[in-house]
Amino acid sequence: MIAFTNAQVFDGVSDTLRSVNVTVTGERISGVSAAPPDPGAEVIDCGGRVLMPGLIDAHVHVYAYDLNVTRAQHLPMTMIAHHAANMLRDCLDRGFTTVRDTAGADFGLWLAIQQGLIQAPRLFFCGRALSQTGGHLDMRHQHHHHHHDDDVVMCGCSFATPLGWVVDGVDAVRKATREELRRGASFIKFTGSGGVSTTSDPLEGTQFSDDEVRAIVEEVENHRVYCTAHIHPDRALKRAVSLGVHCVEHGTLIEPDTAAMAAEAGTSIVPTLAVMAALVEHGRELGYPDESLAKLDLVKDEAVDRLRHMKSAGVRVGFGTDLIGAPLQKLQCIEFGLRKPVFSNLEILRQVTAVNAEILDATGDIGEIAEGAYADLLVVDGNPLEDLGVLEGDGADIPVVMKGGEFHRNRLEEAA
Repeated sequence: MIAFTNAQVFDGVSDTLRSVNVTVTGERISGVSAAPPDPGAEVIDCGGRVLMPGLIDAHVHVYAYDLNVTRAQHLPMTMIAHHAANMLRDCLDRGFTTVRDTAGADFGLWLAIQQGLIQAPRLFFCGRALSQTGGHLDMRHQHHHHHHDDDVVMCGCSFATPLGWVVDGVDAVRKATREELRRGASFIKFTGSGGVSTTSDPLEGTQFSDDEVRAIVEEVENHRVYCTAHIHPDRALKRAVSLGVHCVEHGTLIEPDTAAMAAEAGTSIVPTLAVMAALVEHGRELGYPDESLAKLDLVKDEAVDRLRHMKSAGVRVGFGTDLIGAPLQKLQCIEFGLRKPVFSNLEILRQVTAVNAEILDATGDIGEIAEGAYADLLVVDGNPLEDLGVLEGDGADIPVVMKGGEFHRNRLEEAA
């Protein structure tokens, strides 16, 4: 038993800090009260610091090693797996005790984390995401010959890329959805519009037919999970909401009426500002394709203002970063500052904790300090309600990181 005492607690939901003790038994929180700790407990004196839930990044790609996704598909899986282990450890160092991988990560990586083979946050994964031929996760360059072109695609078969299944037709979409759910996926992702990082799909295009999208929604609801869709343009956003899609990634070009639709329907949106800011600054020097840089110009100046539509309408907004490529994935914490022009510190803190837990369908387990929740906890130097900068230093201001009742880092004990 471990007791955190002399702490100011942000529970993930409340708008004020509470002076309470938090007791951990095993991997879960067993008490949150002003009562003195059990005499047999190991006491961690927080010295008046803030104790808060571990952070949640709801949009990562742990297998995306190369910024050029067309080139990345030729890397060996062994190298990609080692990169994933390094990236996940870095996320945990920064205070992210949970991540949701939105294309690529699989049961094997989840199992390695569960077995303690690597130090990593909790992993929620969808396996390979679903893309139509020529869609956002069809990583073939339009002017390059690929071995799939003649012997697989034109005969009507599906094929895999490192991050996605390329599937066409209602039956193929159903089968791919069912197969990923059989493999342990906790949700399904599909590409509902063009994207920035792939070269052959127009950003403004809508992807998959209405019937294909309905099939995905039906299958996940039958399985009692949810689906999310990669979407940038407003037209594709409006269609996804109307077809019952549960969550949207990016939502970059949303209009006010669509935001109102999403709020009424209960559709969550996970904007990802960090990836756009990072690509603007570093994309060209790191080999980001010219076609992708041109598409980046269409969205980079719109993202922050469109957040205002989401906030005004009351959309459930999550926290994600979407940083691809090993050099950019180190910039995870810039997402906090990029949201400040629109959201308050409290709103951003809720997004990265309790709101993300709700989006991941994990309320009660993560994202909050409450009895019965996993003991995923941070001790922070400073008050993030007043200064989010304490979370932007890549863990420098977070002396304690606990995941599931086990210390990943405890500088307070080292100092004592």
